[in-house]
Amino acid sequence: MLHLLKRHPLSVRAHFDFVLSITYALPPATLLKFLPPGLHLDEWNGLGFLAAAFVQTRGLRPVLFPKFAGRSYFFGGYRVFCRFVTADGKELRGLKIIRSDTDNKIMVAFGNLLAHYNYHLAEVDVDRRPKFVHLRIVSRDGNGDTDLVADIAHPGEFLPDGSPFSNVQEARRFAGPMPFTFAYEAETNSIIRVQGLRKGWKPRLVPMSVQKLSFLLQPEFASVTPVLASCFHMENVDYHWKSGVREQLARNG
Repeated sequence: MLHLLKRHPLSVRAHFDFVLSITYALPPATLLKFLPPGLHLDEWNGLGFLAAAFVQTRGLRPVLFPKFAGRSYFFGGYRVFCRFVTADGKELRGLKIIRSDTDNKIMVAFGNLLAHYNYHLAEVDVDRRPKFVHLRIVSRDGNGDTDLVADIAHPGEFLPDGSPFSNVQEARRFAGPMPFTFAYEAETNSIIRVQGLRKGWKPRLVPMSVQKLSFLLQPEFASVTPVLASCFHMENVDYHWKSGVREQLARNG
């Protein structure tokens, strides 16, 4: 019966002080391994995409709670860009979250109880200054270790060398977070979707130096070379997650 709790039952609000989002291009076959029945890879020019997103939240709380009940948490997450077709034929773009890291034990406990986001506890060090953000994460299992520096003083149409995107418009199509996140409920062969609403969403391409991203060193990626496609920075975003919606899949998924 625990699966009934993991349907993201609470509508939640938070303020994002900043977001760093890094998108990697990979062969579709590599990312399809992470998608459950009912979800389809969001491909572009024969490539699939994975995002590593890092967010400092403030005032995170259920919608019915007063502002003073909000708490601050840091989140890191790894998501595959995907699509879901509803029973009435509407195609939704979104993300399948593979792993999340946070600096708070309570968020690990309640996050894994009420959602499918696979939270892990980590030590997080953020050095945030007017010209750069230096982020270091040390995870307990080593698979979420991160060390990167974002040059936020020089936003523009910067794209990494070798990016499959030719301009900022193409890159913005894969700048997470997305309007929806999706999870699979095996007990009922259903998709749980959560819609996110945002204000102040102005992603800016920035130069970024990624010294370590151990998530991509796991065996699932051993035979491929992820291509750094884009790096985005955002500040002062109000975010609202709606309660989860369950949709049962047809028997053939």
